Amino acid sequence: MSNLGKYNLAFMNAFEISEDQLTGLKYQDIEAWDSVGHMQLVAELEDAFDIMMDTDDIIDLSSYEKGQKILSKEEYGVEF
Repeated sequence: MSNLGKYNLAFMNAFEISEDQLTGLKYQDIEAWDSVGHMQLVAELEDAFDIMMDTDDIIDLSSYEKGQKILSKEEYGVEF
């Protein structure tokens, strides 16, 4: 599976949403993306890419698009 596929699947699993809901999705746009859902998303992303996210990056993860920028950082090495 591609990295984008893994990334999308993490969001879909964490929030129980479909792929067509991902683009433009932001923190608290949907009921499932609250503080608890946020930590579920982080766990899904860490498992999918075998990484440990930095606390600042976890806090900064505020949208679907922002998450791609964060994971593209050199320290995580995820290419989309």
